[in-house]
Amino acid sequence: MLLSMIPAGMIQVRVLAFGALKDALGPRAAEVALCEGATVSDLVAHLSLNYPRAMLRGIAVSVNAEYAAATHVLSHGDEVGLLPPVSGGGTPGTANAQEKSEPAPEIITNLTREPIDAAKLVAEAKQGADGAVVVFDGIVRNNSRGRRTLHLDYEAYEEMALNQIRELAQKARTSFAVRHVTVVHRLGRLEVGETSVLIVVASAHRAQAFDACRWLIDTLKTTVPIWKKETFVDGAVWAAGEPFPAELGLEANDVR
Repeated sequence: MLLSMIPAGMIQVRVLAFGALKDALGPRAAEVALCEGATVSDLVAHLSLNYPRAMLRGIAVSVNAEYAAATHVLSHGDEVGLLPPVSGGGTPGTANAQEKSEPAPEIITNLTREPIDAAKLVAEAKQGADGAVVVFDGIVRNNSRGRRTLHLDYEAYEEMALNQIRELAQKARTSFAVRHVTVVHRLGRLEVGETSVLIVVASAHRAQAFDACRWLIDTLKTTVPIWKKETFVDGAVWAAGEPFPAELGLEANDVR
């Protein structure tokens, strides 16, 4: 809750930066005062007065843990997230338009700082009606772009990330007509060989399970606000993410 007194005709919003932006703008939330009726685009323009505009191009913005367009009108007390492209790794596919009238979806989603027990989660996903279980087990490798990796650190806008993961799991289950979806992502420090993200899709038929699993990981890697910092023997860097889908990212002309 924002307690600062502000003049009439003004609003105050709380701005959070993530990933590489947090390194540049600072780890603490900033309270920014704007005129009533100010939009997301106005806020970004205000921030660009103090920070390089190039740093703000290509980002997405959330308002109260939901993606927001540049034209979104801000309200007093809003929490605004500045989201650089997320951890990257593939081009998102497109979910089918097929709709199914089925019982409530069987979905497990989680963010955890504990090691992910892949074998246990895969075993728990299986049922007698399944003809296929497809698993994506993303693990930390010992090198990246010719540099030896020591470890990775994952951080997230946790409330928003968990909501986004749940929405993706629900959409995958209904759109691809699969019975079960598990999506678990690790946060914090990960060593080489550890699982960073596990996706399990169980279905009566293999084609739907493969398609759903591929769509889930590709879409997660471009839309869910989780960022990866890679530490090498010769330095550390935030991983460059894939550009946000057009409907989520700010256009160049939104950063004046």
